[in-house]
Amino acid sequence: MGQIIDMTKHLRSRNQDEKPKKSKPAKIVDMTEAREAIINSERRVVKRTILNEFIGAFAVIPEKGLLKVALHDISEKGVSFNVEGSHSYFRQNQEIAMRLYLNHKTFFPFVVMLRNQRFIVDEAVTRVGTDFAAESVNSTALHHFVKFIENVSATLKTDAGDIQVSHIVGK
Repeated sequence: MGQIIDMTKHLRSRNQDEKPKKSKPAKIVDMTEAREAIINSERRVVKRTILNEFIGAFAVIPEKGLLKVALHDISEKGVSFNVEGSHSYFRQNQEIAMRLYLNHKTFFPFVVMLRNQRFIVDEAVTRVGTDFAAESVNSTALHHFVKFIENVSATLKTDAGDIQVSHIVGK
């Protein structure tokens, strides 16, 4: 027992010598909420990029023809798109026939129900929010298309054009 050193007295005197520091209450941050906000923000940006550059979208205006729209966002429940200017082509709760073009001639049609529209001053567009119609034409294909976009968007990369080859010379 003679080889055990009792540090209790030393620690007590050390703690009494130190003055207590005044500290500010720490701000509590919900990391789950912050993480979800970042993921949703990134997801929206990726969705807009892939849909705007890869897919052509049109709304069918009765007795007028096809109106080119820019897809803004897509989810399992619906799609939002932009129409240039402050024109109001649609009414609240109106069914709108739409087409997603995969190339210049090939498209698949579907139907949406208009839920809201508002003019975005900064972008000079009218944003139209819709829900997919319950028993829409091609609802199965549309469901799989949305799942494809969601799954692919998690691993998308941006091509900066730095790895293009202009001419390959053989040996």
